[in-house]
Amino acid sequence: MWLIMNPGLVSERVVPLPEGQTTIGRTEENSVCVLHASLSRRHARLERNGERVLLTDLNSKNGTFLSDTRVATPCELRPGDAFRCGEVAFKLMAQTNEPRPTHVQELRTRFSPSSMDDLLLAEHTPGSSILKVRQAPPTDARAAEKLQVLLKASQMLSALGPIDELLKRIIQLVFQILEVDRAAIFLVDPSNNTLRPRVASLSSGQVPSGPFYSHQIIEYVRNQSVAALFADALQDPRLEGASSVMVQSIHASMCVPLKPRNEVLGVLYVDNLSQANRFNQEDLEFLTAFANQAAIALENSMLSQRLADEAVLRNTYLRFFPAPVIKKLESTRGAPLERVETEVTVLFSDISGFTSLSSTLHPMQVMDLLNEYFPVMADIVFRHEGTLEKYIGDALMAIWGAPFPQPDDADRALRAAVEMQHALADMNARWKSQGKPELQIHVGLNTGRVAAGNIGSEKYLQYATIGDATNVASRVCSAASDGEICLAEATFQRTQERSWPLEKLAPVQVKGKKDPLTLYRVDWKARPVR
Repeated sequence: MWLIMNPGLVSERVVPLPEGQTTIGRTEENSVCVLHASLSRRHARLERNGERVLLTDLNSKNGTFLSDTRVATPCELRPGDAFRCGEVAFKLMAQTNEPRPTHVQELRTRFSPSSMDDLLLAEHTPGSSILKVRQAPPTDARAAEKLQVLLKASQMLSALGPIDELLKRIIQLVFQILEVDRAAIFLVDPSNNTLRPRVASLSSGQVPSGPFYSHQIIEYVRNQSVAALFADALQDPRLEGASSVMVQSIHASMCVPLKPRNEVLGVLYVDNLSQANRFNQEDLEFLTAFANQAAIALENSMLSQRLADEAVLRNTYLRFFPAPVIKKLESTRGAPLERVETEVTVLFSDISGFTSLSSTLHPMQVMDLLNEYFPVMADIVFRHEGTLEKYIGDALMAIWGAPFPQPDDADRALRAAVEMQHALADMNARWKSQGKPELQIHVGLNTGRVAAGNIGSEKYLQYATIGDATNVASRVCSAASDGEICLAEATFQRTQERSWPLEKLAPVQVKGKKDPLTLYRVDWKARPVR
């Protein structure tokens, strides 16, 4: 049997459904890992026993739905049934044997266009046009052949891939179809809105040693958004003063915009070095039509690349930010992630005595324990709209106030700290019944100004905050005892809710600070978190 994720969409993915249990969720511990904000860490489970498949929701936040009905108890699925985990659609399909066809037909038929060489070299005979609008007279046979060339060119440019490879294919087709000496493609650089050369070639296939084009020609075409033919560039009054035309001895040139819709993405330029009036209006018309096909292919490749980049970026966002913050970042295209100085409330949470505990457990047991502990803590951070900055061994660091500040950031951080302690108490009760070791954490909060933004390499970005405020939060955490939450004075001053009793402690001397810190202990057991 097979499980289809996002059936019918570009992101469709097919995975086999083996015997036994298959879990679906947001983390890599699941059989089917789906990095989507609407999924819980462990969202749903499929249990297959032969042809029988049971679907169970694992107490997910956004629910599992079968025919728009939320799954409350295990229900049986049949092949063809569709269900949804959060916002992600799935479909169960049975494995079938391949059919036995009566007849087969190759994809190439008598109506398929010939190879490009055949289209260009074939001797034309008068005949009917392939156009449906009218019955073309024999004089239009050449137009019909050109249409087939354009259709074939469109087919050859339709495959998605890296943009540079597409640009090379466009240039290769230009030389294959047209008798020109040189060709180049320029694309608009979005950073400064100027035309930049991306690929250039001689008819011999060699790369030109330097710039050979007329800046005046390409800028004219881009700014006027028209295709232009310069039949005798040396004598054209519109190019008077264009030194490149004189130096390069450009006799004839054509330049057309790459404009799939309203925006000019770039221009395609060709020229001839030996003969004036080499190009005519028919050539310009054809080059314009060809450029239209190339522009559509270019726009599709750019869109594909942008979607791929956004998918990578979104997966990166999921590591740090809650869903509401991700929506804001996507609407602003990640601009708030640029480096800024801002005030944040920093939360440090550390497992007490973890080093000694690790020495008594097998490494895999330690990893299993952390893999069960950290996702619960991370979900709490996200629930209170905090940014999960990093894990440091058995410690967790989160911030409130970046990339988007809110007036109650300190209160949100405090509520998250209290909920972490209550959640750990619940986990300890479960672990105790299972014979597993229990954990204690100590939490420290501090508020101050930091530099916040992306750091790292292009391939690995880390959203981080740098400043003394984060160092002090770590020291406050170290000063807290097992099971305690301590606030620095700056955080205490900014909290408004004060839902839990706060006890002012004697000044505490911490490493790296000359003056002792004034801390407040939170009596988080006095009342549950809201």
